[in-house]
Amino acid sequence: MQRKDFLKIGFTGFAGIAAGGLKFKTLSLTDTPLDDLNLKKAFMLDTFPSGEYSLLQKFEMLRSAGFEGVEPPGGLERSAVKEAMEITGLEIPSIVVSTHWSHPLSSPDPEVRGIGRGGLETALYDAHEYGAKTVLLVPGVVNEEVSYNQVYKRSQEEIRNAIPLAEELGVVIAVENVWNQFLLSPMEAAAYVDDFDSPWVGWYFDIGNVMNYGWPEQWIRILGERIKMIHIKEFSREKRDNEGLWKGFEVNYMEGDNNWPEIVKALKEIGYSGYGIAEPPYKDPNTPTDIWLEEIISGRMDKIFSL
Repeated sequence: MQRKDFLKIGFTGFAGIAAGGLKFKTLSLTDTPLDDLNLKKAFMLDTFPSGEYSLLQKFEMLRSAGFEGVEPPGGLERSAVKEAMEITGLEIPSIVVSTHWSHPLSSPDPEVRGIGRGGLETALYDAHEYGAKTVLLVPGVVNEEVSYNQVYKRSQEEIRNAIPLAEELGVVIAVENVWNQFLLSPMEAAAYVDDFDSPWVGWYFDIGNVMNYGWPEQWIRILGERIKMIHIKEFSREKRDNEGLWKGFEVNYMEGDNNWPEIVKALKEIGYSGYGIAEPPYKDPNTPTDIWLEEIISGRMDKIFSL
């Protein structure tokens, strides 16, 4: 049975998991030699520390800190982005859809969904223009007004509408796990992706976001080749428990509860390659930005990737 067949259960069939009718196939690669995790380093532009920096200055600081790529939001002035790329030599491996929070594809309002779909299309065109291979999409938001099944159905409909453009441009729509109360298990995430039966829809795996309700290495081994891009993020369950949920992110790389050796091992097992993109939500205000970028972010990413 092919991967796309054994998990093609989707919106109407996912309840079968709870009923015990699905035997989920997990990876078993313990006998496979594990190569080094030779990832390129990129930085999510929206998490760049606040300050009076131009776009070019941000690119230059990232290049100086040892990054090879940058992940901007969709909708920036393309000429300015391309100029910064040319001057610094930084690549753009991925684009973040800039409308998925303000205008989610799960909204009950067709006009809101239309704006969100336009934001996804803009990101796809930007990615093609810059040579990026993925766009990051938060597919929808579950809340008291918008139910889980509505988010599932509406988001899939909108993504399906965008697949022909993604195929034309050669860019994968990569759905990210984030605290939107949606797709809360790796098995469901795999089913959601497989429902599309398209190479132009994959998964964008955020390592830190999973830490609040799971273990990244387990997600990685289940999602396998569906993972098209990864965000590198740290999380402390201890700070979460003692100081509050969002405080869990206020920790530097390798100082939280991420089991980096096991996470890296899992990435090696599934054969992940390409970019690891930093999305650091925390910076000590007393640390100068250039030192923070070079030593705390870039330097520690080197240590993580070499585990």
